[in-house]
Amino acid sequence: MTRSASVFVIVPAYNEAPVLGSTVGQLIDLNYEVVVVDDGSSDDTWFESSQLPIYLLRHAINLGQGAALQTGMTFALQQGADILVHFDADGQHQAKDIESLIDPVRRGESDVVFGSRFLRKTDRTAVPVLRRLLLKAGIVVNGLSTGVWLSDAHNGFRALSAKAAKQIEICENGYAHASEIVAQVRRLRLRFTERPTTIIYTDYSKAKGQSVWNALNIVFDLVLRRILE
Repeated sequence: MTRSASVFVIVPAYNEAPVLGSTVGQLIDLNYEVVVVDDGSSDDTWFESSQLPIYLLRHAINLGQGAALQTGMTFALQQGADILVHFDADGQHQAKDIESLIDPVRRGESDVVFGSRFLRKTDRTAVPVLRRLLLKAGIVVNGLSTGVWLSDAHNGFRALSAKAAKQIEICENGYAHASEIVAQVRRLRLRFTERPTTIIYTDYSKAKGQSVWNALNIVFDLVLRRILE
C-alpha cells in the first residue's frame, strides 16, 4: 500500500461542541479525510461540525460510540477508504500519532493496529492512578474473554485496513465495542499489532470519558457473557 493510500479518520461525537473544532482541526491540518458522526448530540456539535471541511453524518438519537463508529466505517468504505482510523472527539488523542499507528497497515504487515498507553513509560505515568488500575483489570478480563492479550484493551485509538473494516461488524453500541472488535479480530484471524500512543488527560476529557462505574459495568458484562457462552 502506497503512502498516498486514502486515510479516513472517523470521529464519533456526542455533545463535544466545546472541543470539536480543535480536535478535528489537527486532523485537517495533516490532510486526513475526516468523518464526524454526530451521535444525536443536544448541544452545538452539529453546528460546529458543519463549519469544517469534513464529511458530516448524524444519528437522529444517541445510539452510543460503537454505533457511531460503525456508521462512520460504513460511510468511509463507501468513499473508497484504504485505511480507517478511530479517533476520539474529546481531545485525548493526538493526530501526530496517526502516522506511526497506520504504518504497519500501510506496509501490509497488519490488518488492525491497536493504540496503547502502556508501551512507553511516559505514556503509562500520564494515566491517572485509579484509571490505570481499572484499565489493568480490563486487560485481564478482556484477555480471558477474547483470548487476545493486549497491553491496553480499551484504547479507542486504532487503525484498520479496508479489508479488516469490511469484515468487522460492531454490534455493541456502547463502550463494550472495544472488546467486541478484539474478539472479532481473533475470530476472523486478522493480523494485529500494537503501537504506542500518547493520551492527553484534561478535566474536560476525564469528565467526558468512561466513569469508574461504567468501566465496572463493562467488566461485569464481559464476565457474564463469558460465563453464558
